Amino acid sequence: MNATAMIRPAWTPATIALMVIGFMVFWPLGLAMLAYIIWGDRLDGFKRDVGRTRDSVFGGCRGRHARRSGFARTGNVAFDDWREKELERLAEERRKLDEMREEFDDYARELRRAKDQEEFDRFTAERERKARDRQTPDASGMEPGKA
Repeated sequence: MNATAMIRPAWTPATIALMVIGFMVFWPLGLAMLAYIIWGDRLDGFKRDVGRTRDSVFGGCRGRHARRSGFARTGNVAFDDWREKELERLAEERRKLDEMREEFDDYARELRRAKDQEEFDRFTAERERKARDRQTPDASGMEPGKA
């Protein structure tokens, strides 16, 4: 078993012991360990978001002769033209994929809405049926539950 498996963001004996030791040595260490236990599973997404932000902020610093695609010219006109066409093709594919994802999200949202509506209709029908059963007198002519 490697060290990353023992110190994963969860309530394991190892993480609890590290948290307690951290509080005893220097309370901010214990607090940091507690935060890691609670929110550590979100670190990968956080690192990915920070990386994207960093790339978007510092992406323009790659070179003085960078084109709008973000890549500097190589000096080979044929290669640069081919690369530009490929990047445009990939951007078009990405746009199509984004549109398809949005369409699927709309479709899935509509399916969930229809399922929720069906469950709600079933609930209201069952509730009305129970209310009618309570109001209908039984064979003795008396209301149910009254003697």
